[in-house]
Amino acid sequence: MTLPFDSAISRYFKEGAPKEVRKAIETADKDAILSKSYPYREEMKGKEYLAKMEELQLELARMQADIKASGKRLVVLFEGRDAAGKGGTIKAVTENMNPRQAFVVALSKPTEREAGQWYFQRYIDWLPAKGEIALFDRSWYNRAVIEHVFGFCTDEQRAKFFRQLPDFEDMIVDEGIIFLKIWLEVGRAEQLKRFLDREEDPLKQWKLSQIDIDGLAKWDDYCTAIDETMEKTSRKRAPWTVILSDDKKRARIAAIQSILQAVDYKGRDLAKIGTPDPAICGGPKLRQQG
Repeated sequence: MTLPFDSAISRYFKEGAPKEVRKAIETADKDAILSKSYPYREEMKGKEYLAKMEELQLELARMQADIKASGKRLVVLFEGRDAAGKGGTIKAVTENMNPRQAFVVALSKPTEREAGQWYFQRYIDWLPAKGEIALFDRSWYNRAVIEHVFGFCTDEQRAKFFRQLPDFEDMIVDEGIIFLKIWLEVGRAEQLKRFLDREEDPLKQWKLSQIDIDGLAKWDDYCTAIDETMEKTSRKRAPWTVILSDDKKRARIAAIQSILQAVDYKGRDLAKIGTPDPAICGGPKLRQQG
């Protein structure tokens, strides 16, 4: 079978990956957590996950019904490294939602015209109207991290982004939109393992891109860019919620719990929602522990 990008991920695993990353992948059991700093050694059991998710899905349905009836508006940004689990988490959130009122925003590379606009402009059209939920699979934070790491923007453009961002996000909050920023943080070995799985799976190969390949050797550059972004953009009115996502099941539960706790909706059952696990869900400092 011909692998995508001329087997670039497998080749990096054999020739370019740090020795400890390669060893972690080679020696791990099926359900083992690869990161030594992750607070659990094994993934959540499927039965436990499904039982909790069933309760949370009912709460999400109540939340959406109230948002539609009351005219509330909700924006959730999902950010994180490649293969951190953004798409799967968004799918878990929207699984039983009415797509007429809940939509995913996953914008591609800017067109020539969009590249000549104010940077935030193309995102504004995707903000929700009354009764709607907008879930961003990546967002305007591309400029702070990916564009910076790959040199797609100048230092001056990035500095302008950081200057303008507080006012932009404050306007979203002032407008009455409920606004959450979720960062999914995956460990280096787990990220590479997920890339290897995608490379082998014909049904998931479409998820891979040249950016993924080129970014494999830029782990430290990403770390620096993310640390700076967290420091400059996690504010009281628009804080970051960081979720360690080496275990996808635990991460999805924590993300949904965070959303449900942020929205005051009719019929909300806080006991069934529960509290996001503080061992894997918290503020920006948690990311540096993961």
